[in-house]
Amino acid sequence: MRLERYAWLSVAAALATITLKAFAWYLTGSVGLLSDALESLVNLAAALLALSMLRLAASPPDADHPYGFSKAEYFSAGIEGALIVLAAAGIVWAAIPRLIAPRELDTPFAGLALTTVATAINLAVALVLLRAGRQHHSITLEADGRHLLTDVWTSAGVIVGVALVFATDWLRLDPLIAIAVALHILWTGFGLMRRSVHGLLDPAISNQDQDEVAKLIAEYSRRYGVSFHALRTRQAGARRFVSFHLLVPDAWTVAQAHQLSEEIEARMRAMVPNAAIFTHIEPISDPASYEDQGLDR
Repeated sequence: MRLERYAWLSVAAALATITLKAFAWYLTGSVGLLSDALESLVNLAAALLALSMLRLAASPPDADHPYGFSKAEYFSAGIEGALIVLAAAGIVWAAIPRLIAPRELDTPFAGLALTTVATAINLAVALVLLRAGRQHHSITLEADGRHLLTDVWTSAGVIVGVALVFATDWLRLDPLIAIAVALHILWTGFGLMRRSVHGLLDPAISNQDQDEVAKLIAEYSRRYGVSFHALRTRQAGARRFVSFHLLVPDAWTVAQAHQLSEEIEARMRAMVPNAAIFTHIEPISDPASYEDQGLDR
């Protein structure tokens, strides 16, 4: 529910910017401003999708999905990227006829003022979403924030371009700006889809988190004469999974080994947020303990 607040904020921002940018396009007739308004439509669709995926990702595990639904966030990022690609195609489709037959812009100052206000709204919301995404380890909020931030730079380029059209009277600059905007957001869309696919392929946790885990393992190896192997990590949305084998001296009791594993897991959960830790305990001198390190053991 905490994350849904940010998704609703994104929806509200998208509705406000669509209204402002569409009116700016209506006043000016600028295809550059039209491209900006079309991207805001994508923002709205992406925000609604993010809201639904955040709700699904937050659903508790069930019998058919015992590890939960945290990967649903990757679908949100992937579909958002696809929507951006479609918006880019629509922008190019609208810009080409204007490139062939350019036309004068109407009331550019009013249009630019409205677009500037819409851009300021997007910038504020983008910064909030990026901060929340990093804080809560949500790829959905981070993707939405990066998309909005891209929209901010796009809008800034459109504003400068339309102002130059008015100043220079070079009418073909307007559709050329729209095509440049389309190429820019196309790159963003493909980037989001690539990241979505990467997330669905069970990547390891971040290098920073892996370094912290390695330091902890080295510390306990020195202190207790234990050993570790078969360390594996993966990330699914905000959820992280860490598993390893803990090899303890043969003379230890089950209670001793269990107590140490509980201590290690507690410290590991503190340094790797939202982590589920799985430990397999083995005797350190048994040769069979070293033969089960493969994934399909």
